[in-house]
Amino acid sequence: MSLPLIPVTPAGPAPGRRALLTRRVRLLVAATITYNVIEAVVAISAGAVASSTALIGFGLDSVIEVASAAAVAWQFAGPDPQARERVTLRVIAVSFFALAAYVSVEAVRALLGGAEAAHSPVGLVLAGLSVIVMPVLSAAQRRAGRELGSRSAVADSKQTLLCTYLSVALLVGLALNGLFGWSWADPVAALVIAVVAVREGRDAWRGDTCCATCGPGGPQA
Repeated sequence: MSLPLIPVTPAGPAPGRRALLTRRVRLLVAATITYNVIEAVVAISAGAVASSTALIGFGLDSVIEVASAAAVAWQFAGPDPQARERVTLRVIAVSFFALAAYVSVEAVRALLGGAEAAHSPVGLVLAGLSVIVMPVLSAAQRRAGRELGSRSAVADSKQTLLCTYLSVALLVGLALNGLFGWSWADPVAALVIAVVAVREGRDAWRGDTCCATCGPGGPQA
C-alpha cells in the first residue's frame, strides 16, 4: 500500500519574486551609498567649520554606513549571495562596533571639556533631512530583506536605522546647544546610540538580525 504524496512547498519566495527582491535590495543599497557619501562630505565639512565633534562623528558614521552597504552590494553582486552571507554579516558587525567605539570616545571627550561647537545651520538642515530620508530607506530594505530571507540585508537596514537615531541625537544636540547652550546634550545622546550600536553589532555577528522566517528551517539568503 503506497502512501499519498504530500506536496512540498518550497521555502522562500518564488524564483521570479526572489529576482525582483534581489534587484530591489541592490537599488536600495545603491541609494543608501549615494546618500551617505553626500552626507559624509557635508557633515565633515560643516563640522570642521563649526568645530563640532558631533557633526564630524556623524559624517564618519556615514562613512561606516557606506562600508556596510557596500558589503551587502558585494554579496548580492555574486551569483550565489548565500555563500557570501557570513562574511557580509561580519563586516556589518565590525562597522557597528567601530561606530560605537568612536562615538563613545568622542562623547566622553566632549563631556570632559572638549571644544564647544559653534552654531551650524548646515548641520541642522542635514540632520533634519536625514531624519526623513533614512527611515524610508531602512524600512524598504528591511521589508525586502525579510521577504527574501537575507540576514545581511536586514542587518544593513538596521545600520541605516541607527543612522536615523544618530540624526535625531545630532538634531537635538545641535538645537539645544544653539538655543540654550546645553553642550552636554549631544554627547549624552551619543552614548545611548553607542549602546544600541554594540547591541546591533552583537546581533549581526551572531546572525540574529532577521525575522522569524530566517530562523531554522526558514529561507536563508
